[in-house]
Amino acid sequence: MTEKVELLEALRAMPEVLAAVAACSPAERAHQKTLRGRFPDDIVRAALALQDARQRAIGRLPHADRLWLTRTGLEQATTWEVALHKAARFAGCDAVVDLCCGIGSDAAALSHHGHVTAVDRSPAMTLRAAWNAEVLGRTESFSARCGDVTAEDWTGRVVHVDPDRRSGNDRPARWLEHYQPGLDWMQRLVATARGGAIKVGPASDFPGKFPGCEIELVSLGGECREATVWFGELAGPEPARATNLTTGESLAGKPLATCCGIVGSIGDVLCDPDPAVVRAGLLTQFAQQHGLRRLDADEEYLTADQPPGTSLATPFAVDAVLPPAIKDLKRYLRQKPAHHYEIKCRRLAIDVDDIRRQLPTGDALPCVVIFCRIAGRARAVIARRV
Repeated sequence: MTEKVELLEALRAMPEVLAAVAACSPAERAHQKTLRGRFPDDIVRAALALQDARQRAIGRLPHADRLWLTRTGLEQATTWEVALHKAARFAGCDAVVDLCCGIGSDAAALSHHGHVTAVDRSPAMTLRAAWNAEVLGRTESFSARCGDVTAEDWTGRVVHVDPDRRSGNDRPARWLEHYQPGLDWMQRLVATARGGAIKVGPASDFPGKFPGCEIELVSLGGECREATVWFGELAGPEPARATNLTTGESLAGKPLATCCGIVGSIGDVLCDPDPAVVRAGLLTQFAQQHGLRRLDADEEYLTADQPPGTSLATPFAVDAVLPPAIKDLKRYLRQKPAHHYEIKCRRLAIDVDDIRRQLPTGDALPCVVIFCRIAGRARAVIARRV
């Protein structure tokens, strides 16, 4: 069902209903009786949905309590730090078109570097994007309009694209063919537009789909947040890049261009590589640049004799290497039980909660238990954060 712009405009014209919703207790919001006695039913429903989306946006977008959001729009919106990072590469472009703009977080970030036109097929979303630009962007360099991006010619334009990444059951789609617009349209855009960026999910099947482009994997707070396909005049010289936004450190190279690298015995330090490095296919190059060894050809954890001087890997000081059986872990940890256990694993199938429940607890400092493969055999590494 098409969302009514009139309802959205009516809600914006009634700030008192939003104030009333914010002042309600969770129980009052659930029952809605008091609210419905004061305001029209459709306005109450819209206000409650907006309040819920604003609460969910805290930590992802600044000034969340002032933004115009939907739950689905927020789920697909770019986190503000990532949006600012991408927008910086567009600096110097005279005009950018943000296609499939949604709630407009990318468009607002782009407006700080030049004029941006936000385009979406939903009139309600373009309205939200314009209102959000008043909060997050520069209104003097922002415009929005409704349109079908697949029906227009973007030849010679600089564009940013955020396709709908939901499959038919509203779950995130892994296959780019299931995006809206789909892979064929994205590939035609890459071939005809002057340059730009396409946002895709970091777990999507992007490898090999965009030859001649640069694909940047971005992490923030230890989580891989986005894959960006840079093309045309905005593409970098290397086909792959991994960027840690928390520190700003970045690594570029050719994904999976070399063999698995040096595999050796575990040293004094175990390193957990940034997820952007792993997803970008740059793990071997990263290990070689920093003198790190692979624990196993099929394992992403790395090892060294001392912590590497890079923020693209988290180092752990190794205390012991044990068989992965719970009885061996309990026997070792009883000597000095910790008050908290951090349990990590990349490749082995383990039940983290079940293991944590069985470990002995005490007053010792937090302990890290890392399950991994070392030279083809499953092991549990007892370690401490450096």
